[in-house]
Amino acid sequence: MSALSLAARDSSTMLRRNLLHARRYPSLTLNLLLTPVVMLLLFVYVFGDVMSAGMGGADRAAYIAYLVPGILMMTVGGTVVGTAVSVSNDMSEGIIARFRTMAIHRPSILVGHVVGSVLQCLMSVLLVGAVAVAIGFRSTDATALEWLAAFGLTALIALALTWIAVGMGLVSPNAEAASNNALPLVVLPLISSAFVPIDAMPGWFQPIAEYQPFTPAIETLRGLLLGTEIGHNGWLAVAWCLGLTVLGYFWSKATFDRDPS
Repeated sequence: MSALSLAARDSSTMLRRNLLHARRYPSLTLNLLLTPVVMLLLFVYVFGDVMSAGMGGADRAAYIAYLVPGILMMTVGGTVVGTAVSVSNDMSEGIIARFRTMAIHRPSILVGHVVGSVLQCLMSVLLVGAVAVAIGFRSTDATALEWLAAFGLTALIALALTWIAVGMGLVSPNAEAASNNALPLVVLPLISSAFVPIDAMPGWFQPIAEYQPFTPAIETLRGLLLGTEIGHNGWLAVAWCLGLTVLGYFWSKATFDRDPS
């Protein structure tokens, strides 16, 4: 077999291993998935009228349309926390040390985690999206091409954040530390344009919300799903994703290739 065939075989084996773990131990994924669903229901049914009134008198249906793209991005950020915990568990429980002694393609260990996490992110987004549709979200103005672009953007964001989460898991001494290290991936969507427009925020807070990866990603996804203009947010979101992917990949690879102490 060629080196490429061996790498593909080993990567698929590691992918099946990670998906099997996710199926056998679904509690972490379900707990992380519960947060965006609760936030969606909370901001629609508890704060919906107040929030929509503060956005120029829009009704609840308009606020649902505004809110859902941010919740979907929050779903991605929350799901990859499980990846950091899973990688940290593998490092601390000794299975990685065993893999290092075997004749396998070493990067396939990380590839299995990354691909498995991206698939879980997309499944989580679909589930949260189904809840959003059930409570009234509609995307009637988006074309098929915009839907396809929205799916691609979500996958790209999931890939970028997963590589960052893998690096966080590799440098964490235990699962608790990995969960804490990955907390910014959950917090950043909360201080973005997910819930209210940046213009409605205090002046001193607006740069914090604007100059971070989640805001252009949310604005781009919102424009694609609702069939509205995305402006410069499209290329900003792609640039953030590519930069984070490269950073996370080289960080993870350098940490993983380091000889264990």
